[in-house]
Amino acid sequence: MVTRNSKQKTQQVQATVEPKDWREADTRSERSRLIREGLLEAAAEIVGTMGYQEASVTLITQRAGVAQGTFYNHFQTRQDILDQLLPAMGRELLAYVGECAKKGETMLEKEELQFSAFFSFLQKRPHFFRILNEAESFAPKAYYAHLELVSQGYTRFFQRAHEDGELPNFERRELEVVALILMATRSYLAWRYMYGSEQSGEIPKWVTKAYMKFVRSGLSSTAWAEPRKLRNSPTE
Repeated sequence: MVTRNSKQKTQQVQATVEPKDWREADTRSERSRLIREGLLEAAAEIVGTMGYQEASVTLITQRAGVAQGTFYNHFQTRQDILDQLLPAMGRELLAYVGECAKKGETMLEKEELQFSAFFSFLQKRPHFFRILNEAESFAPKAYYAHLELVSQGYTRFFQRAHEDGELPNFERRELEVVALILMATRSYLAWRYMYGSEQSGEIPKWVTKAYMKFVRSGLSSTAWAEPRKLRNSPTE
């Protein structure tokens, strides 16, 4: 059962660990990994603040503190790093949300934790929303790879719940539809309440409550079951 304290802990932005500088690497492989991660982080900061169009190799390498020649040891072109940026952040998002959802026992408890975790991730990674929204135009390969990654993971979540006896009123093929509907819902709620005219820095608790009302009535209600034919109908 999700307790009040566990909800509050999940909604809090988890403290980020300061990434290790590539200059402090103990091995050559660690150094290579840290440089690549540093380049992606630099690209995220630049795209998140200035947009994809302004994300040049020069700015990325300057922000990461490496030479331009080093850049090409890890990415073939400027477009290559932009195409890898959103999927990398998407994997980070899924890992974060999945970890936060472990406290839940039922599908609905996990869904509420995942919802709250999505918005705390946006606080933790404030550049993500712009990176996502501009990717369709400037990094379409990354955009569609990200949508596939997230939608498949979300669909599997509902499939597992379905196998455990939850969501009895849905067919297995309908679960992807459910996942896509809720993905779109989160996106528009973020636009409205975290980045739009109603922005407050975090998702309001009443919005989470309203979302869960919708989810509970939509996923658990017997209203979705096929209507039964009445025995004493006027046509009989």
